[in-house]
Amino acid sequence: MTVREILKMGDPRLLRVAKPVTEFGTPDIRRLIDDMFETMKAVNGAGLAAPQIGVDLQLVIFGSDTPNPRYPERPAVPRTVLLNPTITPVGGDEEDGWEGCLSVPGLRGMVPRWKTIRYTGVDPDGKPIDRTVDGWHARVVQHECDHLAGKLYPMRVRDFTKFGYTEVLFPDIDASEDD
Repeated sequence: MTVREILKMGDPRLLRVAKPVTEFGTPDIRRLIDDMFETMKAVNGAGLAAPQIGVDLQLVIFGSDTPNPRYPERPAVPRTVLLNPTITPVGGDEEDGWEGCLSVPGLRGMVPRWKTIRYTGVDPDGKPIDRTVDGWHARVVQHECDHLAGKLYPMRVRDFTKFGYTEVLFPDIDASEDD
């Protein structure tokens, strides 16, 4: 397993629309997933999308079997590998929440997201995944899947008075936790 470099906002590769995964259960896909989990763990991420490490595939990982030090107050999200995802809002309710991103280090913004979603896709072996979730789980999935469409969370910020440096907005948070 290898910790990969995470691309930063400004890199044009983060703006591409990722390609669907067409081969499942391959050694290359398993190695990529292992590297993504190793990379996410190394930086205490809540999730990671393949485009963030320069891989142009519709593959996201999120969740953990242990509490995340960057988000200790957040409920656990099951460790998930999701390929070729689709997201469907359930109801029309949105909720605002603070977000950061490994590709946008040192910044946080207030981002509206669907409160409840249904997400579908497949696991690494091509077996279907179909879940309806809300709250933090829904936010994490939407954030990671945005990367597959070439979107970074600042593109969703509506009120730029609620966007800025973590160290200014949240002085009690160790700035290194947001990198």
